[in-house]
Amino acid sequence: MKIKWLCFACMLLAAVSCRQSQIRVTVSNPSGLMQDNIMVEIAWTDILAKLPSAQPSQLTVLNLKTNEEQACQVLFSGTPSPETFIFQVTLAARETAGFIIREGLPKTFPAKTFGRHVPERKDDFAWENDRIAFRMYGPALAKENPSNGVDLWLKKTEKMIVNQFYNDDLKNGKSYHVDHGEGLDCYSVGHTLGAGGIAPYVNDTLWVGNHYATQEVLDNGPLRTTFRLKYDNLPVGKKIFSEDLLISLDAGSQLNKATVSFDGDFTTIQAAAGIFLHHRQDGITFGDAKEGYITFGETATSDAGVPAGRNFVGVVLPKMTEYKEHDGHLLALSPCAKGEKLTCYFGGGWNQWGFADDKAWTDYVARFAACLQHPLTVTLE
Repeated sequence: MKIKWLCFACMLLAAVSCRQSQIRVTVSNPSGLMQDNIMVEIAWTDILAKLPSAQPSQLTVLNLKTNEEQACQVLFSGTPSPETFIFQVTLAARETAGFIIREGLPKTFPAKTFGRHVPERKDDFAWENDRIAFRMYGPALAKENPSNGVDLWLKKTEKMIVNQFYNDDLKNGKSYHVDHGEGLDCYSVGHTLGAGGIAPYVNDTLWVGNHYATQEVLDNGPLRTTFRLKYDNLPVGKKIFSEDLLISLDAGSQLNKATVSFDGDFTTIQAAAGIFLHHRQDGITFGDAKEGYITFGETATSDAGVPAGRNFVGVVLPKMTEYKEHDGHLLALSPCAKGEKLTCYFGGGWNQWGFADDKAWTDYVARFAACLQHPLTVTLE
């Protein structure tokens, strides 16, 4: 009997010792491009397959090159259950790097993305990362400025500034339309697509929408913020369409990812992702339909009339068929079937925070578009 119990104990010990306690992740960049701040995404089911007892708040990532822990995030996508585990890498051309995922209490890292509904400022939805900030307009602003265009806030700090800017403006009279040292909003949207909004382009007409109807935050930092805006009153001629817009912004990126779908009485339409040109004489546009991107640079000026350098806007539309100037916009066009999910990327930059001139900005957007065509490879062991 003692021998049987001893054998059982040995088998149990062997099973426990063989249970995997960590995951080795190998990430490779097969392209000839430098790939900065790219998010590695691993399905939560793949995490559980190797670490069955893994808990969303109890995982760490070790960078084997630096031997340092780095930030990670579990995405829930607005559901009660985890869906994806993410962390960031920067790899030189054809570089490979190793990481270890293991169970344990992670260090606290500063959030590099953030977004929220701002009811105290007429239902804005504002979001940001450590590079740039944006907002879109809600129902309370409808009488003044109904638009589904994107507003661009320029930053020159890695700090999260959305809450600070609103608080200073609304409570202390310190306008965020003037640069007080960390950036400003000097971008005018009006009833346009602004800095990368998306709308139907039907019968040679750009049908700019109105305010969003509902908003929902799905994930909120530290590495990615994702939210959904729904538009239920989108006029297209005599018809009314609806639009579902899912936006995510990653730490370190100048560009958001947008996934949009339209519903209504149509089979296929042209969708336009656009940049409002402000009719300025010093604006410089550039486009490459084959590579799928458009860019624009212009003089930035505060509300006080103080020059604020140059601001830049870019759109990447992987399925772009053409681009054109129309009704004061530079538009990237792609066919979109009813219910189809169309993906594009939009965002901006500033010559006071990382981009010396228009060429530097266009080079960034071009490389961003090229990197999308050469995804990293990820293997788990």
